[in-house]
Amino acid sequence: MSLYLHDTATRSTREFRPRRPGVASLYLCGATVQGMPHVGHVRSGLNFDVLRRWLTRNGYDVRLVRNVTDIDDKILARAAEAGRPWWEWAATHERAFESAYDRLGCLPPSATPRATGHITQMIELVERLVERGHAYAAEDGDVYFSVPSYAEHYGRLSGQRPEEMQLSEDTAGTGKRDPRDFTLWKAAKPGEPSWPSPWGPGRPGWHLECSAMSTHYLGSEFDIHGGGLDLVFPHHENELAQSNAAGDGFAAYWLHNAWVTAAGEKMSKSLGNTLEISALLRRVRPVELRYYLVVPHYRSTVEFSDEGLDEAVATFGRMESFLHRVVQRTGNVSPGGVHAEFTEAMNDDLGTPQAIAVVHNAIREGNAALDSGDDESARSAAAGVRAMLDVFGLDPLAENWVADSGRSDAAYNALSGLVEGLLQQRSEARAQRDFATADAVRDRLQACGIAVEDTPDGPMWTLKD
Repeated sequence: MSLYLHDTATRSTREFRPRRPGVASLYLCGATVQGMPHVGHVRSGLNFDVLRRWLTRNGYDVRLVRNVTDIDDKILARAAEAGRPWWEWAATHERAFESAYDRLGCLPPSATPRATGHITQMIELVERLVERGHAYAAEDGDVYFSVPSYAEHYGRLSGQRPEEMQLSEDTAGTGKRDPRDFTLWKAAKPGEPSWPSPWGPGRPGWHLECSAMSTHYLGSEFDIHGGGLDLVFPHHENELAQSNAAGDGFAAYWLHNAWVTAAGEKMSKSLGNTLEISALLRRVRPVELRYYLVVPHYRSTVEFSDEGLDEAVATFGRMESFLHRVVQRTGNVSPGGVHAEFTEAMNDDLGTPQAIAVVHNAIREGNAALDSGDDESARSAAAGVRAMLDVFGLDPLAENWVADSGRSDAAYNALSGLVEGLLQQRSEARAQRDFATADAVRDRLQACGIAVEDTPDGPMWTLKD
């Protein structure tokens, strides 16, 4: 079965056919590094990390580019409010975003270009648009894209038509010829960073940045352009217009993930309802937060709640316990193949809710096999579970999550020997109906952060976060 993805531009679910056989090229709009990352920011990176993993699982050589917008009006404003240099402010928050992506298990992109490192490519793109009659320079040094010059095609992505747009401004006080025109190059202002250009010193407009960076790394035509739903208009609409107007075929598919909301509103700095990653990771493990954010379908809104997060933690804990139970009873298990139903779900526009249901079914069958003493079937189930969870970036036995727990093999083996010895003492005490001693052993382990669960196979232990 082929992979089908929902394309925003055509408003349909289309079969994925890459431009180059065996190669999948993706450009993801990354962070505007104006502040600390919250769950609304990172959802896009997580969703497209799952897509990247699924494409890789299916044999594609994936080229994923995720940019960093490190020059922007908001960055300049926030840095000025804090009394810090703009470049230092941007670099500080870029590191915070990269740390969040890494801690949440995102595979590193093929490239992570910064806007300030690609001014030359941006100027060249503006020059092409001016030459083709789709851009013009104002007397003050600003350069604008002319929407009327491209009116026949403008609005294809968002469904908005130029003649139907509600105009919120006129051209008074600007060099715009039409209120719908958007800025490609901003003339330098006192105290702001600038770069030399044919139109005088200035800096790029936000929409220009991604067009220049995506085509620089992936070519004038590439497969998938992704980002959050809030970027469809005007950001991605303007990207598409300026790129096509310059003669680039640009993206063949447009994918957009839905928002994370709080109390029904999109999470944003202006609403003051942000939940920063650093704070959440003091409450739950990174793998648990990742589970909470990647299991819902990428086009479905996630209404953030403490109850939902707690439920995700408990659910993931049961999945993790199954794998640990198999390993403790039968030895290490390597990832195997994914189930046909899992493949069918993921190929249907990344149907993660249906796919994770397949994982839960496999875990139930594996637990039943353990309870009946069928170790071979339990190991087979665990191998499939590991493979399927790996597509989500959630395999508890993967090196990154084992390392994140602070566990080394040598330390874990030493701890295992000590814990197993205490559990043996507890079992002997229970056999002699010395429940006071048995309870004391269990309480001692719990005080040390070790949870004990009594199962048909005997006591099983796990490290609590």
